[in-house]
Amino acid sequence: MTKPKASPANKNTPSKAKPKAKAKTKPETPAKAKVEPKANAQSAGPSEAKPPVVRILAQYIRDMSFENIIAQKGIATNQTPKINVDIGLDARKQPNEHQYEVITKLHVNATSDTQKMFVLELEYGGIVHLENVPSKQLSLFLMVEVPHQLFPFLRRIVSDVTRDGGFPSVNIEQINFMDIFRKEMSKRIEEQKQQQLAN
Repeated sequence: MTKPKASPANKNTPSKAKPKAKAKTKPETPAKAKVEPKANAQSAGPSEAKPPVVRILAQYIRDMSFENIIAQKGIATNQTPKINVDIGLDARKQPNEHQYEVITKLHVNATSDTQKMFVLELEYGGIVHLENVPSKQLSLFLMVEVPHQLFPFLRRIVSDVTRDGGFPSVNIEQINFMDIFRKEMSKRIEEQKQQQLAN
């Protein structure tokens, strides 16, 4: 018996191609844009102004006189004196940097219905350190803020002196230094106008 021969493969018959493995692709990541840090708006601007510094370094009686007029005349009276108070202010630069002398001038005149009873004159001074104060506001600090801080000590002196002088203690009411300052500035402006007209 003869075995049947295997028929040769037909060359025209297409061979089955093996499926190619699909390459795994990663999703494209969008490129991140570089963001420059924004400058701090506060740091870019000018530095904040420092707060004003007002410091009383010393205070003292520069001059004082008390005249008990009715005692000198040997007059005894139980009348309550009528008190009139006049205030004056003065300030000047000191040799040391940022230091000024501020003087509060007080004139207390006491009278009865018929005569003067006593006269008290007091100049109370203070050495003050001022810093970080704009030049336009310097006069305001020297003529308003500093006298306001010194006033309680001045008032106590007036009370003690009048009591020790044989009269009821004179307790001066709170003084409106801002009003005094405004009147003084108006007076200076008026004087400057008069000088300009005279020239």
